Amino acid sequence: MRTRGASAGIFVALAFAATLVGACGVLLESALRAHAPVERFGAATAVVTGPESVTARMKRLGEEPEEQSRPLTGRAAVPTATAAKLRAVPGVRDVVADVSFPVLLSSGRTMTGHGWESAALRPYTLSTGRAPRAPDEVVLSRSSGAAPGAVVRMQIDGTPRPYRVSGLVADGPGAAFFTTATAAALNGSPGRADALAVLGDAGADALREAAPGLTVATGAARGDAEDPAVAAARPGIVELAASFGGVAVMTALVVVGGLIVLSVRERARELALLRAVGATPGQVRGRIVRETVRIAGAAAPAGGLLSLGAGAGMHAAMIRKGVLPDGFGLSLGPLPALAAVAITLLAAAATAFLASLRVSRIRPVEALGEAAAEPATLPRWRVITGAVFLVIGLNALGFSAGATGPAASASIGGLVISLIIATAFLGPLVARCGNRVLGRAARAVSPVSGRMAQHAAGAAALRAGSLITPVALAVAFAGVQLFAQTTVVHATQVQARDGNRADQIVVAAGPGLPAGVAEAVRRVPGVTAATPVKRATVVMAVKELGEKNLRSLNGSGIGADAAATMDPDVSSGRLGDLRGTAVALSRDVAGGLDAGSTARLWLGDGTSVTARVVAIYDRGLGFGDVLLPHDLVAAHSSSPLDDRVLVRGQADLRAVTAAYTGTQVLSPEDLQANLSQEVELQGFVSRLVVAAITGFILIGLVTTLALATAARRREFALLRLVGATRRQVLRMLRLEAVIVLGTGIAAGALIAAVTLPAFAAAVTGLPLPSIPPLTCAAVLAAVAGSGAAAILLPARAVLRPRTSPTLS
Repeated sequence: MRTRGASAGIFVALAFAATLVGACGVLLESALRAHAPVERFGAATAVVTGPESVTARMKRLGEEPEEQSRPLTGRAAVPTATAAKLRAVPGVRDVVADVSFPVLLSSGRTMTGHGWESAALRPYTLSTGRAPRAPDEVVLSRSSGAAPGAVVRMQIDGTPRPYRVSGLVADGPGAAFFTTATAAALNGSPGRADALAVLGDAGADALREAAPGLTVATGAARGDAEDPAVAAARPGIVELAASFGGVAVMTALVVVGGLIVLSVRERARELALLRAVGATPGQVRGRIVRETVRIAGAAAPAGGLLSLGAGAGMHAAMIRKGVLPDGFGLSLGPLPALAAVAITLLAAAATAFLASLRVSRIRPVEALGEAAAEPATLPRWRVITGAVFLVIGLNALGFSAGATGPAASASIGGLVISLIIATAFLGPLVARCGNRVLGRAARAVSPVSGRMAQHAAGAAALRAGSLITPVALAVAFAGVQLFAQTTVVHATQVQARDGNRADQIVVAAGPGLPAGVAEAVRRVPGVTAATPVKRATVVMAVKELGEKNLRSLNGSGIGADAAATMDPDVSSGRLGDLRGTAVALSRDVAGGLDAGSTARLWLGDGTSVTARVVAIYDRGLGFGDVLLPHDLVAAHSSSPLDDRVLVRGQADLRAVTAAYTGTQVLSPEDLQANLSQEVELQGFVSRLVVAAITGFILIGLVTTLALATAARRREFALLRLVGATRRQVLRMLRLEAVIVLGTGIAAGALIAAVTLPAFAAAVTGLPLPSIPPLTCAAVLAAVAGSGAAAILLPARAVLRPRTSPTLS
């Protein structure tokens, strides 16, 4: 039977593995089920909108074309003439053509503007006053603080204008209701609406027949018509949760597998005795597997329950940090917990079975002899398997070096795991190499204790190999994931700083800058250039290692004078040719395209454009992957507002900020600080999951080392009986810890040293990762400190002078 310590260690490791896998499952299920909350369209049976995603068939190497889809970040307008066709559907009482646009009050409060007929959709009910009748009248939410009859100044598509409050509606999402004609004019798309809300009992199929090519949303999906941000965030979270879930499973196999293997090895004498008295290999394997599954049967459900809370905590942290939109709901179903339980049970059974193979195959006559001494060489299958994973890791290294952007980031997790698995199989060989180097150093520090430490580490290479693996895994995984993120952040900051030519930047504290701000800035004496910048997300087929994949790319729409205010480091073509339906691409996504080529892309509202490539630039991290003409982006965006205006010239812009509500002027240093904060937030999810996985690895590390040390009671007792003092044994253990932990840290650091430069070269063009010294020191200290404590504290307890040392 296993000792209580071994069983407790395996229980803790399996419970944390289930918790980690289940937490990733909670994020995955939440992303798959997420819809924006239905608020304004609560009274509507269905909502008809334009396409919500882009779908295209992508060619695959040696395979049939694959259909891929990416969500749109903006609303695709629908013709208001379609409302007549929908009204003809049996069961439809009415169809409301809804428009939405941002409104900024003089107080700085942001609301959403609509036509008065949209008030029936929530429904909003007049609590005071009447509906708007004139172009200069408005109905506001009570939360605005305005009184009926008051005149309020509202900024919509230009400088603030006065509107008289004709009435107030009950509390709800902040809204401003204008006459239908006024709202259509302010929205800037006459004859088109953001959505057609259907009132009545018509069936969805009949509505789809009446509006071919449009999206008919019912039930919870109506929320996506209100706020496309949740639908746009879903694919990224699905990919992230699936990616880290896979890494979590592989990590759990390595950590838990190593712990079970070590536990079985420490029971070699007991299992050898069973073989010697006639137990068959199948009986020995069955006993080991049953014991492990029995522990997993208690640990996995506990971890599954904890995973629901862990997943909810991760979701809450992401919402609080603004990484996820507010409407991104949490789904706490039983599936993630059940999946975590099933995966944990399978992992426990599989690793226990593999761990039992060698000890169950020993011949009864040789059983006790085999248990007394470790074999001098590794089995051939173990060397071959380790070599195979090493080759897989090197191939993944080649993929990471050849990939760009997101593909390079996604490849490093698999690369690290492959190299770690190779280290696990070849661990005894790594341990012997480390023992030769660090053992000599230990002997130089303390000839007697150092020789004892080197001999102890060398005589138990299999055990040392099992101890090295979690150490290397902790250093490699934490180092690669953390420093890959810091490399991206640093490169983004450097590219944005080096590419900035603006002396001042006009930004908005509210929803954005009206189009007239850039023109007003140009008229200020001393201004030589004023470039409006509007963020854009486009969908484009990106070539990655010979295959094209549909990707959502971040970029900007920029004004014609952009060359005077920004330098994206154009290597081919001219930024000044960015007019009409032209596009400039970063080298990361160009995929072999050059100036003069054409590229098909889809704008924010789903409009397909065959754009002429006029420039290729290298600072894709600092400026986004795509640069488009400002007017093209504005014409196909849900909002006409700009994000900022880059200004060349040290002019006094106070007249502009006074004319437009919520505008302010930043220096390049202030903009750089804001950009750094945005980039840090983008990596928050990765850091959160990395911290959880690294914490699990450290728990496995501590458990493994503590179990291995506690199992050496007979060895310590023998040393005491032959004359070694307690102090000498502890000094030997400290030096042995230096050898084992040092070898593991060196192996993990080597994996990171191989991986990070390849990643940095793929992302930044130079094999120079950004490694903050304090973060690096913290990772090494956490691994070395927890490892040393896990070795020395159990040893002190075992060596505590209570009775005379014995071999029993």
